[in-house]
Formats: sequence, structure tokens, C-alpha cells
Amino acid sequence: MSVYSALHGLIKYALDCGLLDPADRIWATNQLLHALDFDTLIDADPMDAPLEEILKVLLDDAAARGIIQDSIAFRDLFDTKLMGCLTPAPSVVQAKFFSLYEKDPAAATDWFYKFCGDCDYIRRYRIKKDMQWEVESEYGTLEITINLSKPEKDPNAIAAARSSEVKYPACQLCVDNEGYAGRADHPARENLRIIPMCICGQDWGMQYSPYVYYNEHCIVLNRTHTPMVIDGAVFRKLFDFVRQMPHYFVGSNADLPIVGGSILAHEHFQGGRHVFAMERAKIETPICFDGFEDITAGIVRWPMSVLRLNGADPERLSQLAERILTTWRSYTDASAMIYAYTDGTAHNTITPIARRRGSAFELDLVLRNNLTTEEFPLGLYHPHPELHHIKRENIGLIEVMGLAVLPARLKEELRLVGEAMVSRSNLHDEAIASHAAWAEDILARREVTAENVTSVLQEEVGIVFAKVLEQAGVYARNSKGKDAFLRFAAACNRA
Repeated sequence: MSVYSALHGLIKYALDCGLLDPADRIWATNQLLHALDFDTLIDADPMDAPLEEILKVLLDDAAARGIIQDSIAFRDLFDTKLMGCLTPAPSVVQAKFFSLYEKDPAAATDWFYKFCGDCDYIRRYRIKKDMQWEVESEYGTLEITINLSKPEKDPNAIAAARSSEVKYPACQLCVDNEGYAGRADHPARENLRIIPMCICGQDWGMQYSPYVYYNEHCIVLNRTHTPMVIDGAVFRKLFDFVRQMPHYFVGSNADLPIVGGSILAHEHFQGGRHVFAMERAKIETPICFDGFEDITAGIVRWPMSVLRLNGADPERLSQLAERILTTWRSYTDASAMIYAYTDGTAHNTITPIARRRGSAFELDLVLRNNLTTEEFPLGLYHPHPELHHIKRENIGLIEVMGLAVLPARLKEELRLVGEAMVSRSNLHDEAIASHAAWAEDILARREVTAENVTSVLQEEVGIVFAKVLEQAGVYARNSKGKDAFLRFAAACNRA
């Protein structure tokens, strides 16, 4: 396939999906010629193929001519450079977004989400590789994903990054990433566009995650590089966002290590247009908070420890949430292994999630504690060692709500485990030894065949994820845990 056919195909793609205005065709073509180090344009029939295949032809040619190193990291930098030649300027994107927003916020985000896929900021062809399934549990329908869309670490890029002392942008969440060409240790963002927002009088921005874990997975970021903190102002910021985007939820990771599960150096939230199992969960134990009788509140039937607040006035909800947060920050209950501080180190924080319920506002407050012990050095309220073969990483906002984000290694490991279970052999092979006890337990309980092994393993992974969430909950799902939870609620009323 002629590289010029691919070049004409890329231009045609950009025109067809609306990335490129016909008036900008010659300009964009010349930008691409410069990026590809071509001196002239040769006529050819446009390549009629998906974007991924068009880019592959251009990347293969660039690598063959020595324009780029032939590795994942450097190919990603280069194809983003090419797409950046076709991506409208931020002012153009913002004008289109806000013209739609004036009529309907959902129409604006519908367009922007599609745009981010069209310009290849969201690499749709990689997202399709992610493994996803659902598992029914006593807590509702849990979602499981094995993320395969993030490229593996590139040895060449790692080597190049070691010699780099560049600290710009300060992190991957900074607005300075918009249009940045990237480098070996930092992704290219020439096709990134950020929608400006004013949240509680501050300058913020909204973009989409390039590795979308759920529908319209957005990131809401402070335009100032400032550390994450959970305080009374956070609740008001979350409510201000859902006031402007009533069709989206938004939440924040906690602000302490282990339970944070995110970049703590830059204040940001995550949101989107998706209903998680936790949102569907009901209040199982109503609670009345003194002075806030206008607010419906209670303990949610969920494996983690969640207080839900619902009311018409977001300011009232914020005031109650601030009281609960302040009480939790300093709350210790030794009988329940809850310690606010040990040796001067703070342990208590909250993962908050806000949404609209019709005309009402709703806030879930997930109580978090990052205490470590000799038995559990990675965290007492963290997946315990017997579950690490499936999930060892921190439990962040997305998983708190009921969507497991599991490591890519599991795709091959589960395949090998399934084969070993069907053949009743090799369960202790080095590649899958960490799963052996789990697989043997499944075989003792269930009939496993070549026809059903995949569904059995998917169901069992879901069972493990439910246990992960239970272990991350600060109050056990039993009568003793419930009594301890109610003691904390009573303490909030005394505050």
C-alpha cells in the first residue's frame, strides 16, 4: 500500500468525520507532509481502511526511513503528532462545545466524547481489546475489566527517560499537556483538548480519560497544579460540577496513600455517564443527623462502608458532609480497629461521589482508613494477601463504586489456569502458581469443563472482587461491624 495512499486516506478520514474543515485541507496536508518529512505530494487513491490501519502504514514507513524508532512508545508519539495536525485548535473546540451546551449539556458532551475518539486521543481500537464482563453478587451487578489498552512499558523509552530531567508539564493532569508533543517518559498530547469550567469560582477544566474504563469517563482537573485534599470545599466543588453537568456523576479519590489510588499531586475528580452498582444500592439503615432533618441519610447496602446523603439543597448537604468528614478525621474506635492517628500519621479520610437524583442532589461518603499492621503491611483495609493473585493494587474511586480494574497479566494467566483446570494438571506451574489454591478450591466446589471454564472463572473473579471490596471496608458486614458504624454516626451527632 502506497504511503501516499495512506496520507490521502488520513485526510479523507479527517474530512469525513468533521475533524477537518474543507477550508483547512491544504494547510493540514502540508502540516502532515512536514511531519512525515516529505518534500512533495503525490496523487493516489485514498486508502479505504480503519484509522488504525491507515496510521500503521504511515508509521511503518516512518520507521523504515529512520524518522522514528520502531517501538511502541515512539510510534505513539509520532501518530499523535500526525493526528495533532488534524485536530482543531482549542478555541474552535471550545466554541463548538459551548454552542451545544447552551441548548443541552448532554448534547455538548455527546459531541465532545465522539470528537475525542475521532481525533484518536481516545484510541478506540485499543479500548476494544479490554476484556469486560459482569457478575451478579449479593451487592448487585459488579463489573470487571482487564485493561489491555495501555501499552506495555517500552524498554527503549525507559532507557531514554532515565536521562531526561524535564519537569514540564509538571504531571500528566496539568493543563500544560494540551498540545504537548510528549517525550519518551511522557505521552504526547497534541490531540488533547480541555473544556474550561468555572467550579466554585476557580478555573478548572474537563477532558476525557484516554483509557476509558466506562462510558464518557471524564477527568475534571484544577487548572493549578495543587495537591489533592478532601475538605469541606471538595463537596461544594462536586455539587457545582453536577449542577453544570446534571447527566454526569463525579467523585474524588481519597487524599491519602494506599486508599488514594490516584495521582495525589494534582487536584482532580473523575466522572462520567455511567451507572455503577453502588449507585443502584439502597440505604439499608436510615440515620437521622441532628440539625439536618431535611436530609435523607443512611448506611448503604454495599461491601464498603458508605453513608448516603440526599436532599434538595447542595449547601446543606455540604455542611453535613463536612461535619461527617471532620468527625471521621479524628475518630478512633480501638474495638473496631479504627485509629485516626498512629505515631502522628493520619489514617482517616473519605472518598466522596456526587450525582443528581432528578431535582435532588445526592452524595455518597465512603469511609476510608489506610492503617497498616505487621500482618497487613500493605494496608489493613486493603486486599489481603490471599486475594493478591487477582488484585493487589490500591482500591480507588472507580473500584469503590463496583468496577474492578484488573491488571493485563490476568488475560494470559486466566487462560492458562482454565486449561490447567480442564486437564486437572499443571496448576502449580510457575506461570500460574499464585492461582493454584484458588483454582483447587473452585474445582472442589464446581464442575468445570472445557465448555464452561471461561464463565466459571469470570464468575469466580467477581466473587474475589466482592471480597476485595469487603476487605477495603472499614466496618465489617456483620452485626458487630454495624454496631461500630452506628457508634460513628452517633459521634457525628455529638460533634
